[in-house]
Amino acid sequence: MNRAPHEIRIVIVDDHQIFRTGLRAELGDELAVVGEAANVDEAVAVVTATVPDVVLLDVHLPGGAGGGGAEVLQRLAGNPATRGIRVLALSVSDAADDVVQVIRAGARGYLTKTASGAEVTAAVGRVHSGDAVFSPRLAGFVLDAFGTGGGETAARDDELDRLSAREQEVMRMIARGYAYKEVAAELFLSVKTVETHVSNVLRKLQLSNRHELTAWALSWRLL
Repeated sequence: MNRAPHEIRIVIVDDHQIFRTGLRAELGDELAVVGEAANVDEAVAVVTATVPDVVLLDVHLPGGAGGGGAEVLQRLAGNPATRGIRVLALSVSDAADDVVQVIRAGARGYLTKTASGAEVTAAVGRVHSGDAVFSPRLAGFVLDAFGTGGGETAARDDELDRLSAREQEVMRMIARGYAYKEVAAELFLSVKTVETHVSNVLRKLQLSNRHELTAWALSWRLL
């Protein structure tokens, strides 16, 4: 049977089979699980073989060179066939070091395992569409990992001064993971106008994409 056009193909990577089984049962019908893995080497092999749209990746994994989820991300990024696959970290850990490590390695977001099946399903959809997604409490933990002194604050303010008030509003919402349609509805703008603002923000801040924008906003304590 052909899968529905709206289905998003995913691989679940976690070293606890009970968790993988439970998560599969809770995910929405719009997600199609095409593979599972329990360690670093299995993850790289399964993702390479299935080339899913999104990988749900635990941070702490056995195997490989001991680098856990970050190692999986690095190895996938080194393969042209898997370089563009989007990864959403899903872990019991809410430690800032864990979050920062996998985000720097290329993950598009980070959820803790307290998230419901519906929340994970929604987050996968948003990551698939290009958004960055974080569990609500994680921003504070991540921000604590980035210290800002007086000189850095001045540099941040200088960069913010390049943006109009409306561009700053759009920037913060996009960095928090809102979809263009959600920003448009919240700010009473057209989607096209939101896209234009985002393009201007990326150009003025010399950033390449929304993922870099989220990392920039977190580093400057703007979320």
